[in-house]
Parts: sequence; C-alpha cells; structure tokens
Amino acid sequence: LFDSADLTRMVRPLVKKTIIKKRRAKFFRQDSDRRITVKPSWRKPKGIDSPVRRRFKGYPLMPSIGYGSNKKTRHLLPNGLKKFIVYNVKDVELLLMHNRSFVAEIAHNVSVRKRTQIIERAGQLSVTVTNAS
Repeated sequence: LFDSADLTRMVRPLVKKTIIKKRRAKFFRQDSDRRITVKPSWRKPKGIDSPVRRRFKGYPLMPSIGYGSNKKTRHLLPNGLKKFIVYNVKDVELLLMHNRSFVAEIAHNVSVRKRTQIIERAGQLSVTVTNAS
C-alpha cells in the first residue's frame, strides 16, 4: 500500500526547531573506570573528601540542572517529531490528528500479526512508524 519512504515525504513536523545538546558525553560514576564492581551508571558521590563532589579541576563533572535540554526540543527525534509507543491499532488511531507532531513506534512485545495490522492502518492515516520494517 504505502512505502516507508513515501510516508517520510508525506508527513512533515509542524515546527522544525534545531535540537541543541549542551553535553553529548555521559556522566560516569566516580571510580567506575578503576573497579569492576562499580558500574558506570551515575550515582552522586557522598564521601567527605570526594574531589568529584567538591568539584575539583581535572575531575569528572557532576550532572546539574544547567545541562538540561530546551523544553521545546526535549524528547524530539532528529526528524522533529516526538515518539509515541503503540501497542494496538486503536493506539494508532489516536495519532490521526497528531501525525505532524508524533510518530508511532511499535512496542517490542507486539506480535507479527498485530504489527502488520498497525503498519497498514498507519499507512492509511499517514502516520509515520519508526520501526516499520
């Protein structure tokens, strides 16, 4: 019925704003590079002598509110639309009036039969599906 390339040409975002990321590097947990038991996912250092907590020069940076994204471009995909996770055909029909601000993404636990129904209905409603293939 519709090719995925046709859908990307048909649906354009209402307002395309440039997405500016203040920081691309991730914040890693202190000493995660030295010890195997310390995973890299961020945890705030709480030690009294911690140079990271005390924000010494040359030590890893701590996350703060200033690194947050612009409210208008937060959660936007590179194509300028926001993601909406779809579980069934009824969910796709919610995007009928919002197809210029949201794209559908089929949930990972949806069966092949329901997946094809979702893709077909999205084509009829001109809703872009990110993981259609």
